[in-house]
Amino acid sequence: LRHCACCPCHVRHCRLLACEDSIQLIASNSAWVLLLEPLTKCKSMAGPDLPPLDPASKRLFLVRHGEVINPGGDRPVYYGAMDVPLSPLGEQEAQAAAMYLQQFDLDHVVCSPLSRAVYGANEVLSRQRNAEGKDVVSLDGFTELDRGEWCGKTKDEIGAEQMARFDACDESVTPKGGESYPFLKKRVLAARDETLKMLTPGQSAAIVSHLQVTRSILSDALQIPTDQMASLPVATASVTCIDYNSETGEQTVHFQSFKPDVGLQTSKDGAN
Repeated sequence: LRHCACCPCHVRHCRLLACEDSIQLIASNSAWVLLLEPLTKCKSMAGPDLPPLDPASKRLFLVRHGEVINPGGDRPVYYGAMDVPLSPLGEQEAQAAAMYLQQFDLDHVVCSPLSRAVYGANEVLSRQRNAEGKDVVSLDGFTELDRGEWCGKTKDEIGAEQMARFDACDESVTPKGGESYPFLKKRVLAARDETLKMLTPGQSAAIVSHLQVTRSILSDALQIPTDQMASLPVATASVTCIDYNSETGEQTVHFQSFKPDVGLQTSKDGAN
């Protein structure tokens, strides 16, 4: 057994995970790893087929944060842009996503300023071979949808009809102090464009953010109307990959909501 250099060393909760090509111990906040083969060879970490990046394109990996500790406890409530912490499982999920991304040379790691996204971004950057001298870039535009006065309420308390109208982009039901999907998408795409400007063709970046932020970027790439984007599945700590051709403006979605299968428990992903 040896300590994996890419992981911190304060083991608290460990679990043995066995794959065809590797065996590893993964922990909340840290990991001890026994590798029979490099971790990236494990089929659960390999991920979907991904073609080489075209010299004329820029690549974005969209990473959603891991499971959170819902502020309502056993009464799942909407929290939106509240700065809620990751659960121990959520930290493990973030580590797994970061380990998947370590096979790619990322030129930038960008994130939402909320702590649950910052944690995941730091995990991603710490596992990059070219991380020395680089810092995570935080952009306010990638903050999660602000639920306003709906924060702390369940779906039943808000009302199913109100939620349906909100998802359909009826801005007349936008909660007081909150944001609508059209407002959110406008600021998210502005932050996406700011991120793309950091890159030159042939370069790539990871954006660690949130459910509705990822839906905003993905729906734009897939040309899905904003009033339909609430149905897009984006699992906790999943990865979506999109290429942006600098010459034609074409957006190519290679895969969406890929979650590395390393044997973790299923996350709780209800109200958000």
